[in-house]
Amino acid sequence: MPIIIDREKCTGCETCISACPFTAIEIKDGKAFINEYCQMCMACITACPEGAIKEIAEEGTQHSAPGTQRSTYKGVWIFAEQREGKVASVALELLGAGRRLADELKIELAAILFGASENEAIELIKWGADKVYHSNSPIFEKFNDEPYSGLLVDLIRKYKPQIVLAGATPIGRSFIPRVAARLRTGLTADCTALKVDKDTGNLLQIRPAFGGNIMATILCPNHRPQIATVRPRVMKKGEYSPRRKGEIISVEAGTLICRTRVLETLKDSSGCKVNLQEADIIISGGRGIGNSKGFNLLFELAETLDGTIGASRAAVDEGWIPYKHQVGQTGKTVCPKIYIACGISGAVQHLVGMQSSDIIIAINKNPEAPIFNVATYGIVGDLYEIIPLLIKKIKEIKG
Repeated sequence: MPIIIDREKCTGCETCISACPFTAIEIKDGKAFINEYCQMCMACITACPEGAIKEIAEEGTQHSAPGTQRSTYKGVWIFAEQREGKVASVALELLGAGRRLADELKIELAAILFGASENEAIELIKWGADKVYHSNSPIFEKFNDEPYSGLLVDLIRKYKPQIVLAGATPIGRSFIPRVAARLRTGLTADCTALKVDKDTGNLLQIRPAFGGNIMATILCPNHRPQIATVRPRVMKKGEYSPRRKGEIISVEAGTLICRTRVLETLKDSSGCKVNLQEADIIISGGRGIGNSKGFNLLFELAETLDGTIGASRAAVDEGWIPYKHQVGQTGKTVCPKIYIACGISGAVQHLVGMQSSDIIIAINKNPEAPIFNVATYGIVGDLYEIIPLLIKKIKEIKG
């Protein structure tokens, strides 16, 4: 363990027990000791009044001088999350980003797959992975932080990848921080771009900061692996090759700790017609819509195009439409084939969430609106005049 208790200094005062959030410390023979539930959060170290609890270096951690042991870490890994036994689309996006990084660094690309069949592992190879570390143990059937983080940490310590990527999804956001903490390395969350520093080989992890007003480039130069979570729908999927061959490595789950059990998973039944992140066509409204009734017109256009409705934060804050429709830094990141922005000025916080769309059509009265800087096609005018004409024309074409 990276934390030890000096039994000579320990007085058995039990201060550390109340400080530990994981019930990982017990008193035995008048002295404290750490059990198997320790998550290495370090809360006990600062709580101990006698200074009896201390951290020690563990094999595979990077407490040494910068550059030491870095050369032993090779390869790019992506965590391929699955839902109900099927690989999620974010995994294919990560394979696209990972393949580009691996080729640039001239290293191997591997995928980590827990809880799905071997057929899904084969598909990951066809999407670009050189290797897949695969475990179909029943413990991974339903997502649970502890076994997921436990096995991934074990694999990283054994095989030493230099880069680990995961989706910034509820699953990735939940357990990847645990992985980084246990490995004592850095984590950059919610990245929108990834590059390689050609001079040092470090991963440049790019993400919005200060409310989206700047784009920060973050490095992890002294620790390995370099871990980042990536926003869904901001990276393009990898290239699919049915003939591509690779290696599938079966991984035993072993005796993983799991102190909780998933009893039931409830799906959203709120009636949202299409998941924004999976939609091909999105019609979004902003403050320029004027009021909640303006969205009725957008819903009509969406129905005509078989699309779904998005919104800027301003429209959501006004209470015109529920938060589940919000696109942007504090909402969903989307990458549809067509994105129609109606009455949206184009604040940087909104652009972060939709600027990778294939085609962007902007409708706005203000010809100087920033949205036109990213738009494929721009229409300057009153949306209440333009959208009815669009609806009429589309219906005529459809017959």
